[in-house]
Amino acid sequence: MNSLYFTEEHQLFRESLRDFLNKEVGPHIEKCEKTGTIERFIWKKFGEMGFFGIRYPEAYGGLNLDLFYTVIFLEELQKIKSAGFAAAMWAHSYLAMTHLNAEGDERIKKDYLAPSISGDLIGALCITEPFGGSDVAGMRTTAIKNGDKYIINGSKTFITNGVYADYYVVAAKTNPELGNKGISIFLVDSKSNGVSATKLDKLGWRASDTAEIAFDNVEIPLENLMGEEGKGFAYIMQHFALERLIMAINAHARAEYAIDYTLEYMSQREAFGKTIDKFQALRHKIVEHATEIEHCKLFNYAAVYRLDKGEYVVKEATMAKLKSTKVADEAIYDCLQMLGGYGYMEEYPLARLFRDSRLGPIGGGTSEILKEILSKIIIDNKNYEPAVK
Repeated sequence: MNSLYFTEEHQLFRESLRDFLNKEVGPHIEKCEKTGTIERFIWKKFGEMGFFGIRYPEAYGGLNLDLFYTVIFLEELQKIKSAGFAAAMWAHSYLAMTHLNAEGDERIKKDYLAPSISGDLIGALCITEPFGGSDVAGMRTTAIKNGDKYIINGSKTFITNGVYADYYVVAAKTNPELGNKGISIFLVDSKSNGVSATKLDKLGWRASDTAEIAFDNVEIPLENLMGEEGKGFAYIMQHFALERLIMAINAHARAEYAIDYTLEYMSQREAFGKTIDKFQALRHKIVEHATEIEHCKLFNYAAVYRLDKGEYVVKEATMAKLKSTKVADEAIYDCLQMLGGYGYMEEYPLARLFRDSRLGPIGGGTSEILKEILSKIIIDNKNYEPAVK
Protein backbone atom coordinates (compact mmCIF):
# COMPACT_ATOMS: atom_id res chain seq x y z
CA MET A 1 0.00 0.00 0.00
CA ASN A 2 1.30 3.45 -0.93
CA SER A 3 0.77 5.33 2.34
CA LEU A 4 1.40 8.68 0.64
CA TYR A 5 -2.00 8.44 -1.06
CA PHE A 6 -3.86 5.52 0.52
CA THR A 7 -5.11 5.34 4.11
CA GLU A 8 -6.15 2.32 6.12
CA GLU A 9 -9.74 3.05 5.07
CA HIS A 10 -8.69 2.90 1.44
CA GLN A 11 -7.07 -0.47 2.03
CA LEU A 12 -10.19 -1.86 3.72
CA PHE A 13 -12.22 -0.67 0.73
CA ARG A 14 -9.79 -2.42 -1.63
CA GLU A 15 -10.09 -5.69 0.29
CA SER A 16 -13.89 -5.44 0.31
CA LEU A 17 -14.03 -4.69 -3.42
CA ARG A 18 -11.57 -7.48 -4.25
CA ASP A 19 -13.64 -9.96 -2.26
CA PHE A 20 -16.82 -8.79 -4.01
CA LEU A 21 -15.26 -9.11 -7.47
CA ASN A 22 -13.91 -12.58 -6.76
CA LYS A 23 -17.20 -13.89 -5.41
CA GLU A 24 -19.86 -12.01 -7.34
CA VAL A 25 -18.19 -11.18 -10.67
CA GLY A 26 -15.44 -13.72 -11.32
CA PRO A 27 -17.80 -16.69 -11.83
CA HIS A 28 -19.68 -14.79 -14.58
CA ILE A 29 -16.75 -13.37 -16.56
CA GLU A 30 -16.44 -16.16 -19.12
CA LYS A 31 -20.16 -15.98 -19.91
CA CYS A 32 -19.90 -12.19 -20.30
CA GLU A 33 -16.95 -12.64 -22.67
CA LYS A 34 -18.82 -15.20 -24.78
CA THR A 35 -22.14 -13.34 -24.99
CA GLY A 36 -20.94 -9.74 -24.94
CA THR A 37 -23.62 -9.08 -22.34
CA ILE A 38 -23.43 -8.22 -18.66
CA GLU A 39 -26.66 -9.31 -17.03
CA ARG A 40 -28.69 -6.75 -15.12
CA PHE A 41 -28.39 -8.48 -11.74
CA ILE A 42 -24.63 -7.84 -11.81
CA TRP A 43 -25.16 -4.11 -12.40
CA LYS A 44 -27.63 -4.10 -9.53
CA LYS A 45 -25.14 -5.75 -7.19
CA PHE A 46 -22.57 -3.07 -7.99
CA GLY A 47 -25.18 -0.45 -7.20
CA GLU A 48 -26.20 -2.09 -3.93
CA MET A 49 -22.57 -2.15 -2.81
CA GLY A 50 -22.23 1.55 -3.57
CA PHE A 51 -19.50 1.11 -6.19
CA PHE A 52 -21.23 3.32 -8.77
CA GLY A 53 -21.60 6.14 -6.28
CA ILE A 54 -18.02 6.43 -5.09
CA ARG A 55 -17.47 10.04 -6.14
CA TYR A 56 -21.08 11.28 -6.29
CA PRO A 57 -23.14 13.32 -3.79
CA GLU A 58 -24.82 11.55 -0.89
CA ALA A 59 -28.08 13.33 -1.81
CA TYR A 60 -28.45 10.95 -4.78
CA GLY A 61 -27.23 7.81 -3.03
CA GLY A 62 -23.51 8.38 -3.56
CA LEU A 63 -20.63 8.10 -1.13
CA ASN A 64 -18.82 11.37 -1.94
CA LEU A 65 -15.37 9.81 -1.52
CA ASP A 66 -12.00 11.07 -2.74
CA LEU A 67 -10.57 10.06 -6.11
CA PHE A 68 -8.25 7.44 -4.67
CA TYR A 69 -11.27 5.25 -3.99
CA THR A 70 -11.92 5.55 -7.72
CA VAL A 71 -8.30 4.53 -8.36
CA ILE A 72 -8.87 1.40 -6.29
CA PHE A 73 -12.11 0.66 -8.14
CA LEU A 74 -10.33 0.90 -11.48
CA GLU A 75 -7.24 -1.05 -10.43
CA GLU A 76 -9.14 -3.98 -9.00
CA LEU A 77 -11.42 -4.20 -12.04
CA GLN A 78 -8.33 -4.78 -14.20
CA LYS A 79 -7.51 -7.95 -12.27
CA ILE A 80 -10.60 -10.01 -13.09
CA LYS A 81 -9.43 -11.16 -16.53
CA SER A 82 -11.77 -8.93 -18.55
CA ALA A 83 -10.96 -5.34 -19.48
CA GLY A 84 -14.24 -5.36 -21.39
CA PHE A 85 -16.24 -5.96 -18.23
CA ALA A 86 -14.22 -3.26 -16.49
CA ALA A 87 -14.87 -0.84 -19.36
CA ALA A 88 -18.63 -1.29 -19.12
CA MET A 89 -18.52 -0.44 -15.42
CA TRP A 90 -16.28 2.61 -15.62
CA ALA A 91 -17.83 3.96 -18.84
CA HIS A 92 -21.16 4.00 -17.02
CA SER A 93 -19.93 5.45 -13.75
CA TYR A 94 -17.22 7.83 -14.97
CA LEU A 95 -18.21 8.87 -18.49
CA ALA A 96 -22.00 9.04 -18.67
CA MET A 97 -22.60 9.75 -14.98
CA THR A 98 -19.89 12.43 -14.80
CA HIS A 99 -21.93 14.57 -17.19
CA LEU A 100 -25.19 13.88 -15.34
CA ASN A 101 -23.59 15.11 -12.12
CA ALA A 102 -21.74 18.09 -13.60
CA GLU A 103 -24.24 19.43 -16.13
CA GLY A 104 -27.55 17.82 -15.24
CA ASP A 105 -30.25 19.82 -13.45
CA GLU A 106 -32.06 18.61 -10.34
CA ARG A 107 -34.65 16.66 -12.33
CA ILE A 108 -31.99 14.81 -14.31
CA LYS A 109 -30.01 14.03 -11.18
CA LYS A 110 -33.10 12.70 -9.44
CA ASP A 111 -34.48 10.70 -12.39
CA TYR A 112 -31.22 9.49 -13.94
CA LEU A 113 -28.18 10.01 -11.68
CA ALA A 114 -29.74 8.44 -8.58
CA PRO A 115 -30.94 5.29 -10.46
CA SER A 116 -27.53 5.08 -12.15
CA ILE A 117 -25.85 5.03 -8.75
CA SER A 118 -28.22 2.31 -7.52
CA GLY A 119 -27.57 0.17 -10.60
CA ASP A 120 -31.13 0.43 -11.92
CA LEU A 121 -30.17 2.43 -15.02
CA ILE A 122 -27.20 2.04 -17.37
CA GLY A 123 -25.73 5.02 -19.21
CA ALA A 124 -23.51 5.59 -22.25
CA LEU A 125 -21.60 8.65 -23.41
CA CYS A 126 -22.04 9.38 -27.14
CA ILE A 127 -19.37 11.63 -28.62
CA THR A 128 -17.38 9.71 -31.27
CA GLU A 129 -18.83 9.60 -34.78
CA PRO A 130 -18.16 7.43 -37.85
CA PHE A 131 -16.53 10.36 -39.66
CA GLY A 132 -14.72 11.89 -36.71
CA GLY A 133 -13.20 10.24 -33.64
CA SER A 134 -10.74 12.50 -31.84
CA ASP A 135 -11.95 15.46 -33.92
CA VAL A 136 -14.78 16.33 -31.55
CA ALA A 137 -15.32 19.75 -33.11
CA GLY A 138 -15.93 18.12 -36.49
CA MET A 139 -19.00 16.17 -35.37
CA ARG A 140 -22.00 16.15 -37.69
CA THR A 141 -24.83 15.15 -35.36
CA THR A 142 -27.27 18.02 -34.96
CA ALA A 143 -29.88 19.03 -32.40
CA ILE A 144 -32.15 21.66 -33.89
CA LYS A 145 -34.62 23.52 -31.68
CA ASN A 146 -38.21 23.26 -32.88
CA GLY A 147 -40.81 24.78 -30.58
CA ASP A 148 -40.71 23.02 -27.22
CA LYS A 149 -38.28 20.31 -28.32
CA TYR A 150 -34.96 19.53 -29.94
CA ILE A 151 -34.80 17.23 -32.96
CA ILE A 152 -31.63 15.13 -33.11
CA ASN A 153 -30.20 13.64 -36.30
CA GLY A 154 -26.90 11.89 -36.80
CA SER A 155 -24.91 8.91 -35.61
CA LYS A 156 -22.33 7.91 -33.01
CA THR A 157 -20.00 4.94 -33.02
CA PHE A 158 -17.73 2.89 -30.73
CA ILE A 159 -20.14 3.63 -27.89
CA THR A 160 -19.48 1.49 -24.82
CA ASN A 161 -22.77 0.20 -23.30
CA GLY A 162 -24.49 1.47 -26.45
CA VAL A 163 -26.78 -1.54 -26.97
CA TYR A 164 -28.03 -2.08 -23.44
CA ALA A 165 -27.96 1.46 -22.06
CA ASP A 166 -31.14 3.03 -20.75
CA TYR A 167 -30.00 6.54 -21.63
CA TYR A 168 -27.38 8.33 -23.69
CA VAL A 169 -25.46 11.51 -22.94
CA VAL A 170 -25.21 12.90 -26.48
CA ALA A 171 -23.04 15.66 -27.92
CA ALA A 172 -24.66 17.41 -30.87
CA LYS A 173 -24.42 20.69 -32.72
CA THR A 174 -27.16 23.17 -31.92
CA ASN A 175 -25.49 25.80 -34.10
CA PRO A 176 -23.45 23.96 -36.77
CA GLU A 177 -22.11 27.20 -38.25
CA LEU A 178 -20.28 28.01 -34.98
CA GLY A 179 -18.01 24.95 -35.02
CA ASN A 180 -16.96 23.83 -31.55
CA LYS A 181 -18.80 26.78 -30.02
CA GLY A 182 -22.06 25.36 -31.36
CA ILE A 183 -21.93 22.01 -29.55
CA SER A 184 -24.33 21.16 -26.73
CA ILE A 185 -24.91 18.15 -24.45
CA PHE A 186 -28.24 16.32 -24.19
CA LEU A 187 -29.85 13.48 -22.30
CA VAL A 188 -31.62 11.04 -24.63
CA ASP A 189 -33.66 8.06 -23.48
CA SER A 190 -32.52 5.02 -25.44
CA LYS A 191 -36.13 3.97 -26.04
CA SER A 192 -37.02 7.23 -27.79
CA ASN A 193 -38.58 6.95 -31.23
CA GLY A 194 -35.93 7.14 -33.95
CA VAL A 195 -33.08 5.72 -31.85
CA SER A 196 -31.45 2.50 -33.04
CA ALA A 197 -28.32 0.67 -31.87
CA THR A 198 -26.21 -1.80 -33.83
CA LYS A 199 -23.78 -4.01 -31.95
CA LEU A 200 -20.16 -3.97 -33.21
CA ASP A 201 -17.81 -6.95 -33.32
CA LYS A 202 -14.45 -6.15 -31.71
CA LEU A 203 -10.94 -7.56 -31.42
CA GLY A 204 -11.00 -7.23 -27.63
CA TRP A 205 -13.17 -5.90 -24.80
CA ARG A 206 -15.53 -8.73 -25.71
CA ALA A 207 -17.56 -8.58 -22.50
CA SER A 208 -18.69 -5.02 -23.07
CA ASP A 209 -21.27 -4.15 -25.69
CA THR A 210 -20.06 -1.55 -28.16
CA ALA A 211 -22.47 0.00 -30.62
CA GLU A 212 -23.12 2.38 -33.43
CA ILE A 213 -26.10 4.56 -32.53
CA ALA A 214 -28.35 6.23 -35.10
CA PHE A 215 -30.62 9.18 -34.34
CA ASP A 216 -33.36 9.70 -36.92
CA ASN A 217 -35.49 12.75 -36.12
CA VAL A 218 -35.37 11.95 -32.41
CA GLU A 219 -37.47 14.39 -30.43
CA ILE A 220 -36.46 15.30 -26.89
CA PRO A 221 -37.85 18.03 -24.58
CA LEU A 222 -35.94 21.30 -24.18
CA GLU A 223 -35.31 20.40 -20.54
CA ASN A 224 -33.06 17.54 -21.66
CA LEU A 225 -30.37 20.05 -22.59
CA MET A 226 -27.61 19.69 -19.99
CA GLY A 227 -25.79 22.83 -18.93
CA GLU A 228 -25.81 25.79 -21.30
CA GLU A 229 -26.41 25.61 -25.02
CA GLY A 230 -23.14 25.98 -26.92
CA LYS A 231 -20.96 24.99 -23.97
CA GLY A 232 -20.83 21.28 -24.83
CA PHE A 233 -17.31 21.30 -26.26
CA ALA A 234 -15.94 22.96 -23.13
CA TYR A 235 -17.75 20.43 -20.92
CA ILE A 236 -16.33 17.53 -22.92
CA MET A 237 -12.79 18.93 -22.78
CA GLN A 238 -13.08 19.55 -19.06
CA HIS A 239 -13.95 15.91 -18.38
CA PHE A 240 -11.30 14.51 -20.73
CA ALA A 241 -8.66 14.89 -18.02
CA LEU A 242 -10.53 12.41 -15.83
CA GLU A 243 -11.14 10.04 -18.75
CA ARG A 244 -7.47 10.05 -19.71
CA LEU A 245 -6.40 9.40 -16.13
CA ILE A 246 -8.88 6.53 -15.96
CA MET A 247 -7.31 5.02 -19.09
CA ALA A 248 -3.83 5.55 -17.62
CA ILE A 249 -4.74 3.88 -14.32
CA ASN A 250 -6.35 0.99 -16.18
CA ALA A 251 -3.13 0.58 -18.16
CA HIS A 252 -0.74 0.47 -15.22
CA ALA A 253 -3.09 -1.87 -13.34
CA ARG A 254 -3.46 -4.40 -16.15
CA ALA A 255 0.29 -4.32 -16.79
CA GLU A 256 0.91 -4.95 -13.11
CA TYR A 257 -1.52 -7.87 -13.22
CA ALA A 258 0.28 -9.28 -16.27
CA ILE A 259 3.64 -9.07 -14.49
CA ASP A 260 2.29 -10.74 -11.33
CA TYR A 261 0.71 -13.56 -13.31
CA THR A 262 3.82 -14.05 -15.41
CA LEU A 263 6.12 -14.17 -12.38
CA GLU A 264 3.94 -16.84 -10.83
CA TYR A 265 4.08 -18.85 -14.05
CA MET A 266 7.85 -18.40 -14.38
CA SER A 267 8.40 -19.60 -10.81
CA GLN A 268 6.80 -22.94 -11.74
CA ARG A 269 7.79 -23.45 -15.36
CA GLU A 270 11.04 -25.41 -15.74
CA ALA A 271 13.46 -25.51 -18.66
CA PHE A 272 16.94 -27.04 -18.76
CA GLY A 273 16.67 -28.16 -15.16
CA LYS A 274 15.61 -24.91 -13.49
CA THR A 275 12.62 -22.58 -13.31
CA ILE A 276 12.67 -19.94 -16.00
CA ASP A 277 12.66 -17.08 -13.49
CA LYS A 278 16.35 -17.95 -12.94
CA PHE A 279 17.40 -17.07 -16.50
CA GLN A 280 19.09 -13.67 -16.53
CA ALA A 281 17.69 -12.50 -19.88
CA LEU A 282 14.13 -13.15 -18.71
CA ARG A 283 14.71 -11.69 -15.24
CA HIS A 284 16.10 -8.47 -16.69
CA LYS A 285 13.24 -8.15 -19.17
CA ILE A 286 10.71 -8.43 -16.35
CA VAL A 287 12.39 -5.87 -14.11
CA GLU A 288 12.65 -3.39 -16.99
CA HIS A 289 8.89 -3.57 -17.45
CA ALA A 290 8.23 -3.51 -13.70
CA THR A 291 10.31 -0.33 -13.42
CA GLU A 292 8.43 1.37 -16.25
CA ILE A 293 5.08 0.38 -14.75
CA GLU A 294 6.05 1.69 -11.32
CA HIS A 295 7.10 5.02 -12.85
CA CYS A 296 3.73 5.28 -14.59
CA LYS A 297 1.82 4.37 -11.47
CA LEU A 298 3.51 6.99 -9.33
CA PHE A 299 3.04 9.66 -12.00
CA ASN A 300 -0.63 8.69 -12.34
CA TYR A 301 -1.15 8.86 -8.58
CA ALA A 302 0.42 12.32 -8.45
CA ALA A 303 -1.88 13.54 -11.23
CA VAL A 304 -4.93 12.05 -9.47
CA TYR A 305 -3.93 13.80 -6.25
CA ARG A 306 -3.81 17.16 -8.02
CA LEU A 307 -7.10 16.55 -9.85
CA ASP A 308 -8.72 15.62 -6.54
CA LYS A 309 -7.57 18.99 -5.17
CA GLY A 310 -9.34 20.77 -8.00
CA GLU A 311 -6.40 21.44 -10.31
CA TYR A 312 -6.91 21.28 -14.08
CA VAL A 313 -4.37 18.61 -14.98
CA VAL A 314 -4.95 18.38 -18.72
CA LYS A 315 -1.22 18.17 -19.52
CA GLU A 316 -0.45 15.59 -16.85
CA ALA A 317 -3.50 13.46 -17.67
CA THR A 318 -2.61 13.49 -21.35
CA MET A 319 0.97 12.47 -20.58
CA ALA A 320 -0.28 9.77 -18.22
CA LYS A 321 -2.48 8.11 -20.82
CA LEU A 322 0.10 8.43 -23.60
CA LYS A 323 2.87 6.80 -21.57
CA SER A 324 0.93 4.28 -19.50
CA THR A 325 -0.93 2.70 -22.42
CA LYS A 326 2.33 2.32 -24.38
CA VAL A 327 4.11 0.79 -21.38
CA ALA A 328 1.21 -1.62 -20.76
CA ASP A 329 1.16 -2.82 -24.36
CA GLU A 330 4.90 -3.47 -24.36
CA ALA A 331 4.85 -5.23 -20.98
CA ILE A 332 1.92 -7.48 -21.90
CA TYR A 333 3.51 -8.33 -25.25
CA ASP A 334 6.63 -9.58 -23.46
CA CYS A 335 4.67 -11.30 -20.70
CA LEU A 336 2.83 -13.32 -23.32
CA GLN A 337 6.21 -14.26 -24.78
CA MET A 338 7.39 -15.51 -21.37
CA LEU A 339 4.57 -18.07 -21.38
CA GLY A 340 5.67 -19.38 -24.77
CA GLY A 341 2.97 -21.40 -26.52
CA TYR A 342 0.74 -21.24 -23.45
CA GLY A 343 0.61 -17.45 -23.73
CA TYR A 344 -1.10 -17.94 -27.09
CA MET A 345 -3.78 -20.19 -25.61
CA GLU A 346 -7.16 -18.75 -24.65
CA GLU A 347 -7.26 -20.67 -21.36
CA TYR A 348 -4.46 -18.44 -20.09
CA PRO A 349 -5.21 -14.75 -19.39
CA LEU A 350 -2.38 -13.24 -21.44
CA ALA A 351 -4.08 -13.79 -24.82
CA ARG A 352 -7.13 -11.82 -23.72
CA LEU A 353 -5.00 -9.21 -21.96
CA PHE A 354 -3.00 -8.75 -25.15
CA ARG A 355 -6.16 -8.04 -27.19
CA ASP A 356 -7.84 -5.93 -24.55
CA SER A 357 -4.78 -3.78 -23.90
CA ARG A 358 -4.48 -2.76 -27.55
CA LEU A 359 -7.42 -0.41 -27.20
CA GLY A 360 -5.51 1.67 -24.65
CA PRO A 361 -3.61 3.81 -27.18
CA ILE A 362 -6.78 4.19 -29.28
CA GLY A 363 -9.78 4.87 -27.02
CA GLY A 364 -10.26 8.17 -25.22
CA GLY A 365 -8.04 9.99 -27.71
CA THR A 366 -5.43 8.21 -29.83
CA SER A 367 -1.76 8.47 -28.92
CA GLU A 368 -1.20 10.50 -32.09
CA ILE A 369 -3.80 13.07 -31.04
CA LEU A 370 -2.42 13.17 -27.50
CA LYS A 371 1.05 13.94 -28.84
CA GLU A 372 -0.36 16.83 -30.85
CA ILE A 373 -2.19 18.19 -27.78
CA LEU A 374 1.03 17.98 -25.78
CA SER A 375 2.93 19.65 -28.64
CA LYS A 376 0.55 22.60 -28.42
CA ILE A 377 1.04 22.82 -24.66
CA ILE A 378 4.81 22.29 -24.54
CA ILE A 379 5.99 23.82 -27.82
CA ASP A 380 3.29 26.36 -28.73
CA ASN A 381 2.62 27.41 -25.11
CA LYS A 382 -1.12 26.88 -25.50
CA ASN A 383 -2.98 27.17 -22.22
CA TYR A 384 -6.12 25.04 -21.83
CA GLU A 385 -8.60 26.46 -19.33
CA PRO A 386 -11.47 24.65 -17.58
CA ALA A 387 -15.03 25.42 -18.58
CA VAL A 388 -17.03 27.70 -16.33
CA LYS A 389 -20.59 26.47 -15.94
